[in-house]
Amino acid sequence: MLIRTISHPDNLAVKQIIQQSLKSRGFDLPGTAYFDPQLNDLTSYYTTIPNAAYWVLEINDEIVGGVGIAPWKDNVCELQKLYLKDSAHGHGYGKLLMTHALTFAALHYQACYLETLKELSAACRLYEKCGFALLDHPLPGSEHTAMDAWYLLELQEKEALHGY
Repeated sequence: MLIRTISHPDNLAVKQIIQQSLKSRGFDLPGTAYFDPQLNDLTSYYTTIPNAAYWVLEINDEIVGGVGIAPWKDNVCELQKLYLKDSAHGHGYGKLLMTHALTFAALHYQACYLETLKELSAACRLYEKCGFALLDHPLPGSEHTAMDAWYLLELQEKEALHGY
């Protein structure tokens, strides 16, 4: 198992994981990540933004998921595009990816925001277990209009992961 920074050859695999995950749950709708324009080249998107990154989870040389951090505003970042292949669910990989991303985020931001759907109850439970607080409304500037659950986590300086 390996968590590493996304590279150009990974773009298609990550896009397929994200879109397949959303489509299989009936969320291939405008206002979701399914139609995000940066899905075609996540590597370029995340490498051109300061204090942003996207990581993939590789198991037996196969990408099974990923997660990103990007700036929101006012020293707040956003946890983005945390998706796993269906076959990778239930093994703790989501928490592993989120912990990796939040360790990076704590080095650069004071808080982390995320948007999701209440119907994704397993994901919502994970966010809450990791300390995210449910908000009553999205933060100003949200582009994912189909989302109906918004979370915020106050970050504390954490020891850097190797390589940051």
